[in-house]
Amino acid sequence: MVQRFLLTAVLVVSCQIPVAAAEPTFEFLGASTAALGNPHDLKLSPDGRYLFVADVDNNRVAILDPESLELVAEFGADHQSGTHDVDFDAQGRAYVADTRNNRVTVYEMKGTEATLIGRLKDGIRGPEGVLVHTNGRLYVAGAWSGNVIVYEEGRIVGALEGLSSPHDLELAPGGDIWLSDAGNDRMLLLTPDLEIKQEWAGAPYNFNGVRYQDVLPDGTVIAADKNNHVVKVIAADGTLLKVLGSGKPQKGPNVFTTPEGVELRDDIVWISDSGNDRVVKYRMNLSE
Repeated sequence: MVQRFLLTAVLVVSCQIPVAAAEPTFEFLGASTAALGNPHDLKLSPDGRYLFVADVDNNRVAILDPESLELVAEFGADHQSGTHDVDFDAQGRAYVADTRNNRVTVYEMKGTEATLIGRLKDGIRGPEGVLVHTNGRLYVAGAWSGNVIVYEEGRIVGALEGLSSPHDLELAPGGDIWLSDAGNDRMLLLTPDLEIKQEWAGAPYNFNGVRYQDVLPDGTVIAADKNNHVVKVIAADGTLLKVLGSGKPQKGPNVFTTPEGVELRDDIVWISDSGNDRVVKYRMNLSE
């Protein structure tokens, strides 16, 4: 049976928590020089050897060396349109939000070589976020259809309706899911069954088109707040720890123009500085 939830029927708990005094620090390590066009979300390959970048304007997945940020390969330009997100399953297959084709494309990966093996499109329009959950299900955010659809073995088994331009879905500790509900300027913590557990909205977050994020093992969220031109670090309890960026479109260390994607590994953070057509790399130190 397909489980469907309407937001109007769900009790939402808002968090209004003051900004913490202690802040993480960020050290700028470098920026890509490859010819990217409006890069969005990014994901390390399961073995950590490659950084897969959804390269929207080039209708492809660009594969970078995560250390040097040099372009090493690409795929999808012959059939993708408006590529927005990438995730991997336990077998190493890549799932790509092929946004303007209203589908998710699935690839068998051998290193940087991709073979198209499947497509999913039922129930979604303009998918911009994909998450392969540890429960084996695929969660897809339909930005144009205003919903999240859950697939299991290619069949729809759940849906959350009534969203506004939902974007990224990322796994939180314990199996819950963070969703960026971009058009509503908020982030939602969902159960795997798509019940809303928590909402981050309004002050002190003041999101303006929050897009993609990643989550540390302790539950800390790093989110790209696109239209504010900043990246925000938020503790698991909702405390706003850090705002990285000037709040206006700029290019350089510690500033951004419409940032979109975030990927984490240990103390390294990769961010798609989308309006500047580049990926930037930082070392982050979370204050005690």
